[in-house]
Amino acid sequence: MTFMGDFTYESRPVRVVFRPGAAVTATPAEVEHLGLRRVLVVCGSRGEAVARAVADALGDSCAGLHAEARMHVPVEDADRAVTVAQEAGADGVVAVGGGSSIGLGKAIALRTGLPLIAVPSTYSGSEMTPVWGLTEGGAKRTGRDPRVQPRSVVYDPELTLSLPVPLTVTSGVNALAHAVEALYAPDTSPLIALMAEDGVRATAEALPLLAVDPEDLEARSRALYGAWLCGTCLGATTMGLHHKLCHVLGGTFGLPHAETHTVVLPHVLAYNASAAPEALTALGRALGADDPPSALWDLAGRLGAPRSLAELGLRETDVAEAAVQVAGQPYANPRPVTAEGVREVLQAAYEGRRP
Repeated sequence: MTFMGDFTYESRPVRVVFRPGAAVTATPAEVEHLGLRRVLVVCGSRGEAVARAVADALGDSCAGLHAEARMHVPVEDADRAVTVAQEAGADGVVAVGGGSSIGLGKAIALRTGLPLIAVPSTYSGSEMTPVWGLTEGGAKRTGRDPRVQPRSVVYDPELTLSLPVPLTVTSGVNALAHAVEALYAPDTSPLIALMAEDGVRATAEALPLLAVDPEDLEARSRALYGAWLCGTCLGATTMGLHHKLCHVLGGTFGLPHAETHTVVLPHVLAYNASAAPEALTALGRALGADDPPSALWDLAGRLGAPRSLAELGLRETDVAEAAVQVAGQPYANPRPVTAEGVREVLQAAYEGRRP
């Protein structure tokens, strides 16, 4: 790696607890550490049982359980959750689950300023970022605000044992996407490059093991560690074409979050490859491959993940509209973004072609 002598790196204050069983044993201690007395626990319907166990462990510190988190955080859900938190007299929020649950927790924190504790059960990485997202009127808005950065993150590999293999794979590739874009972001740094490369290596090594044995706690721990690093990279750098594309496909066309990242990533990486040679070299080392875009495409297919947007429900007639939306938004990307270039990326992703 060529040393970059001109960069800025800002570390964000977050306390991390990482150990099996921590969801129930450590979350009450983190609530006490922050001086909180009445926290609202939020989650989605799929993770309600785990969230209820956390709520029970909190005892009198739990002000209630709100199990209405949904993908892409519709603004009406955020409004309702804020009302619930206020009516409960909550002085903090504990989000238990995947990106949707943590996203709803962030929406509450954004509106109220309440401190957030994240207990992730997938590999989304949202817990390590100050990035929030809300969907309204068929469009997903995102932003950065220090108020939504979780104060504490409780990583419990045991929480991910029940994650189905298909979601394990797509959630893991979603994490890889954070590291990939961080490697060629305009505000990357040597420290980010190290974390991104190790995050990709750890995640890519863990996913095939979990496809064979979903209850391999060592592999679950390695995948969660990788997600932590990849999420940290996302939180410290500027998102590019890949994330903007996925936000449009999810917010406007309703495609599932992790699966969309999995399909799109190899094609965006191939599009940016000529403009980001150092990133490709780092990814090649992490993946043990000469052609990282094809290696990611192969990995998804080998593990049974979707490889085309058509599989996810996108119509071919939507490709041109999505390209126009994405190209019309200003953002940093190593290669210039044009409507035609985005359309080619989307068409390849729609068909599931090898990049």
